[in-house]
Amino acid sequence: IAPASYAQARIWHDERIRFDPDQSQVTIYNMPFIYHVHSGQPLSIHQLHNALQLVVAKHQSLRTSLVFHREYHTLTQRIIDFNHQNNTLFIFIKSIYETNEQLNNIIDEERHSSQLFNLAQGLVFRCHLVYYKEISSNDLLSDKDVIIFNFLHAIFDFSSMNIFLHDLNQAYTTGQLPVNGDNTTLRYLDYAVIEQQMLMTGAKMFWLDILHDGKLDQSLPLPYDRYRLSNEHRTHRGTSISFDFGQDLSHYLITYASLNNISLEHLTLATYFIFLFKLTNGEKDLCIGMTIDNRYRDELKSIIGLFENVIPLRCQVNPQWSFHQLYKYVHETAKNTMDYSYFPLQRILQQHPNVSKPTFLDISFEYISSMIKHHTNEIIFDESQLSLVPFSLKIGENEIMSNFDFIASFQLNLDMSELSCTINGSLDLFNTETVIKATQRFHSMINQLFTSMDSQMNKPIYEISLTLSTEQLLLQSMNNTQVAFASPVTCIHHEFVCQVIKHPQKLAVDLDDQSLTYSELLYYVQLLSLNLLNEYHVFVGDVICQCVERSLSMVIGMMAIEMIGGIYCPLSPRDPPHRLHALIQQTDCRLILAHYQTKRKFDDSISSLIYDSVLVNENTEYSVDIGRLSDVLVTSENIAYVVFTSGSTGMPKGVQIRHRNLMACIDSLVHINLFSNNDTMIQMASCSYDVHVQEIIGALTVGASIIMLHPEGNMDIEYFVAIDQEGELFVGGMGVFAGYFRRDDLSAKALIDINGQLFYRTGDLVRMDDNGLFHYIDRKDFQIKLHGQRIELGEIEQCLLRTSISACVVIKWNDDHLVAYVQTSDIDENVLRKHCQSHLPPHMIPSLFVILDKLPLNSNGKIDRKLLPPPDFSSIHLTNHDE
Repeated sequence: IAPASYAQARIWHDERIRFDPDQSQVTIYNMPFIYHVHSGQPLSIHQLHNALQLVVAKHQSLRTSLVFHREYHTLTQRIIDFNHQNNTLFIFIKSIYETNEQLNNIIDEERHSSQLFNLAQGLVFRCHLVYYKEISSNDLLSDKDVIIFNFLHAIFDFSSMNIFLHDLNQAYTTGQLPVNGDNTTLRYLDYAVIEQQMLMTGAKMFWLDILHDGKLDQSLPLPYDRYRLSNEHRTHRGTSISFDFGQDLSHYLITYASLNNISLEHLTLATYFIFLFKLTNGEKDLCIGMTIDNRYRDELKSIIGLFENVIPLRCQVNPQWSFHQLYKYVHETAKNTMDYSYFPLQRILQQHPNVSKPTFLDISFEYISSMIKHHTNEIIFDESQLSLVPFSLKIGENEIMSNFDFIASFQLNLDMSELSCTINGSLDLFNTETVIKATQRFHSMINQLFTSMDSQMNKPIYEISLTLSTEQLLLQSMNNTQVAFASPVTCIHHEFVCQVIKHPQKLAVDLDDQSLTYSELLYYVQLLSLNLLNEYHVFVGDVICQCVERSLSMVIGMMAIEMIGGIYCPLSPRDPPHRLHALIQQTDCRLILAHYQTKRKFDDSISSLIYDSVLVNENTEYSVDIGRLSDVLVTSENIAYVVFTSGSTGMPKGVQIRHRNLMACIDSLVHINLFSNNDTMIQMASCSYDVHVQEIIGALTVGASIIMLHPEGNMDIEYFVAIDQEGELFVGGMGVFAGYFRRDDLSAKALIDINGQLFYRTGDLVRMDDNGLFHYIDRKDFQIKLHGQRIELGEIEQCLLRTSISACVVIKWNDDHLVAYVQTSDIDENVLRKHCQSHLPPHMIPSLFVILDKLPLNSNGKIDRKLLPPPDFSSIHLTNHDE
């Protein structure tokens, strides 16, 4: 009896903790090797059975039990004594198949059934003879018969198979197999004891250093289709998609590795890290798991047993590196890591006690090189020949089982010097279509690197694209938005005057029992314009604020300000005084246009013009001719208006729009027949919402009619990534505004120059499908990182809203906690917490739920986060103390 090795304990615990206990009849740790018997000399079943007994007698791992002792909390291994009368040290069974489907069913059971072995009793190896059509009566296996050698992974690894086949061949051929009876031969049991006693000080220091600031519990943001909740287990199910490199691409990689004196394994590993960097939208700290055989001493290479270890391999990517720089970094990192790869995974994790779920165990890489006629693929017992069954016969694509969520496996065929790659993805998290698309992107990226004519290897890796050629065509067609309009873009008021000349008596605007034709509207616009020029000396570029309810005056004022080159800035009469004063100060406006009722919101010290005093008084006379307006020089580059954001996340920001911005937008809407001069526009938007400018000016510059609803007459209603990947929406074209008013810092954040064209960063996270439709996901503003985890606050809010609450908002508090503010009167914190625990991963469950009768709102009806009460964490601390 001896303690279980670290590798045995890892496998034993992994199957019981990480996987679904309700699916206990399914396992991923059976290791069946399936061989076809070839025509020629038949195989003696009696000889095979005797040979297997000799092999089991020699190799104690094949008759070892693992038992967990609850009172000592230890997992121990015990060797089952061998004697020639004991025929139950391994399982030897027979069955029949007639079709490939029946054979596949038998093989599937050998791979996935958890009922085949008894680890506690040491029954950890079985030999299954599968006869074609009928069981032989002459104790021989012949052509088309199948032998399945199946082992429990807890006592066997892939390297053990070479030892097993060598000794089985010797035992079958000679009928003898020397047993290591002296005390100088190292047994697996001895290895497990020595391993427990080794200090491994150098390895311990290495792993502490290399992982000291790593986010080992931070999941990489792969393009998941769904997430595994905190109360969900793995189902083992996966999908596997493969591609061949072909002769040319394989030759390029093999030659490149040879010329640069690095292994092909490290070269493919470097390409995988670049792929993960791009697939995760630029995640620079990448950590994946690697399984290594761990037979680091010569005396371990002749022992059957489980020596494999899983280690983290960390790559800290610099996006500015070229491929050459990255592969050198990966080569050095992997080489240094392998020097200490014998350090058990459990001891690595013991150095990080706060990491409960190491996410590097979810993503992996493996590299396999083999020959078609390898000695494990074809074996000869005496004169009988067996060949390993092809993988495609062993398992269907939808029956893939894996203990990783995402793994890239590279295979090198040494006979043909050709590479292939297989991507395996967990169906718990990915749709098959997503894995197919990811595989296509990986293949395309490798082609870019090694066969591209424009030297992709010398470019920074951030410039490498995962976009497929078919997607590039779609993206190009979607952005082919150039339209040749009949006339050049002009100013707003120029287009308005053109419409007056065309339709002088056509209805321009109507509000209840008030209305103006185009000619009448022009008259009042000119009247107000001259007043602003003569009495208030407004110059081109001056900001003029307007604070009125929805009315004809609103339309007159807007167009008059444009006509004299002023900058229109709407102020909502429904805003609180402190916001209005803040906006006036921020714009440094020359004048406020108002009604008598709305004038009361401002101090007498603020210069204002009362509409009624100008527009109602029909006897107003001016000494200056109306031709005075023609002296005002306004171009399409001038700022036409400024609108302010709601300020829900801080100080309101003024967005500046040029004349050409708005006119290009309107021309585009006309071009796609969204509206025309035959339409009647119902003006519904509040002046605090920028759409009201498009509704009013848009209609008047194309010759349409406006129907305005009186106040209270309507209810206010509330860079490229690859297709199917989440990204921020950028908007380009003629409609991009000139920047935030007197806020160059904000303009620099919101506007970005791409190839000489200005784009606006909307902050909206969207995903585009294959049909070119955009699917809104969330706001980037509300995507946070907490304790290394990327969290969408909107996802938590949507989860909470599926309860009986009426409203909620989730915020990050002091970089330490998630706090949920909930508006409800009939549900308590415990119910909300239990609901979240059953629908969200642990890192997304709020630390504290604050129950409010009503959430604070700003003037636009949005939740005002600045007015939320500070959370009281004393209850959390008390609970933790009690626990």
